Amino acid sequence: MLRAAGAVVWRGEPRSPHVAVVHRPAYDDWTFPKGKLKPGEHVIAAALREVREETGMTIVLSRALPPVHYLTAERLKRVDYWVGRAVADDGFVPGDEVDELRWLPVDEAGRLLTYEWDAGLLRSLAAAPLATTPLVLVRHGSAGARSEWRGDDAERPLDATGRAQAANLACVLPAYRPEVLVSSPSARCVQTLEPYLAAMPHQAAPPGGTGTRAGAGIRIEPLLSEEGQDPRKTPALVGDLTPPAAVCSHGKVLPGLIEALSGRSVHLRKGAFAVLHRAGGHVVSAEHYPT
Repeated sequence: MLRAAGAVVWRGEPRSPHVAVVHRPAYDDWTFPKGKLKPGEHVIAAALREVREETGMTIVLSRALPPVHYLTAERLKRVDYWVGRAVADDGFVPGDEVDELRWLPVDEAGRLLTYEWDAGLLRSLAAAPLATTPLVLVRHGSAGARSEWRGDDAERPLDATGRAQAANLACVLPAYRPEVLVSSPSARCVQTLEPYLAAMPHQAAPPGGTGTRAGAGIRIEPLLSEEGQDPRKTPALVGDLTPPAAVCSHGKVLPGLIEALSGRSVHLRKGAFAVLHRAGGHVVSAEHYPT
C-alpha cells in the first residue's frame, strides 16, 4: 500500500477559519497539500514536510482526521491527514507540482475541491474544536534487558535501537511544539527527550518541579517513575500542565495515566507516544503512534 500524508491547514478565527486549498497542474485538481512518505520517514514528519514544500508554511498539528483510501494505478493508497494550524509562512512559490494556493472559507473550499473525500475532511473539522493544546505522552525508547543491567536500574541507558527511536521522536515532536518537557528520573526517559531538546533549544522548559537535569531544560518528576507513581498525584501533576508539553515515562505508568486523563485504554510500545488534544479543560481527541 502506498502511504502519503498531509493536512487541512487553517488560519484566522477558529469559529470562521479559512483553509488552504492547492491546485495541481498535472491533475488539474483542487485538493489539500499532501505527498508520499520518503523511505523510513515517519508519517507525521512527512505531513509537516509536504505542507512546507507545497505551500511554504510551517504548521502545528492538532487532531488527526479520518484517513483517506483510494486506488491509484491499481494500487491502494492511504493518505493520513491532520488539522494543521499555520504558524509561519515563508511565502508560496508556484511550481510544477502545485501552481496555485487559495485561502477560502470552509463552504467555498468545499465547492472548489475536486474530490468528495476531501470535502469529507472538511466536514470532519466540525467534530471537535480546531484550537487545541497537545499533551504528548512518550514511553521511553529501548534500553536493553533489565535483567542484563548490573547497575542501578534508574541509570540504565538507551541502547542503539532506543537512540534511533529518540532521534525519530525529535523529528516528530516539532509537529506539536511542546514548550515544557517533563521526565521520569530514569536516564532512559531523559535520554528519549534529549535529541528533541538539542534540536529545538529555544523550546526548553524552565526549571521547575522537584528537580531539573543540569543544563538540559528537562523537568524531572519522581511521580513519573515506576516506584514513585501515585494513581492520584501523577495524573494531577500531568493534567495541570497547561502549555503544550511532552512527558516521558514508563510502560508501567503510562496506561493508567492515559486512562485517568482521557478515559481511553492505550498500551504503548517502547519509543511510542500518545497525543491528547485538550480544549476547555477536556481531552477532545487522542491518538497514539509508533516512532
